[in-house]
Amino acid sequence: MSPVSKGVVPMRADARRNYERLLAEARVAFAEFGVDASLDEIARRAGVASGTLYRHFPTRLDLIEAVLAGQITELADLGRGLLAADDAFDALWTWLRATVTHALTYRGLAAAVMNSALDRENNLVSDLHAQLFEVGDALLTRARESGAVVAADAVDVLKMVGAIAWAAPDDSAQADRLLTLLMNGLRHDGT
Repeated sequence: MSPVSKGVVPMRADARRNYERLLAEARVAFAEFGVDASLDEIARRAGVASGTLYRHFPTRLDLIEAVLAGQITELADLGRGLLAADDAFDALWTWLRATVTHALTYRGLAAAVMNSALDRENNLVSDLHAQLFEVGDALLTRARESGAVVAADAVDVLKMVGAIAWAAPDDSAQADRLLTLLMNGLRHDGT
């Protein structure tokens, strides 16, 4: 979430570049090292001083939230784009696979935000979840209406996707096998 969206005065071009570089490097660092990645190392990789990082993101949680918000927005945008795909089943599968990949790559980000959500005065966690559930429900509804999948609740399906990421945190091949089992269970066989 950019400072502009929080009601802050728009950034100068150089400040915007620094902000974007910090986010990009944080994404890489969090994927490599988890949420405990060194903030000083993130700043160094972005080519800025640590003070610049802290001006944009006063706390670790602020940086984690910004990275997570960007990732969730990308997932939601992907899902919205897939709503126009010809094959509703493949669209659902593509989006759920991307969701599992996100969960595997950025494990710990959502948990870090969830653990501190009660201490903060914003609704980022609920807004992010609402976006995912809205898109997941739309894709599942479309697949169900096309006859490609059996009746299923989007909340249940997304919880199963979360469980897949939890069950196979370091094994994308296993996660893909588990997702295949889920999708085979959802597939409507016409009987």
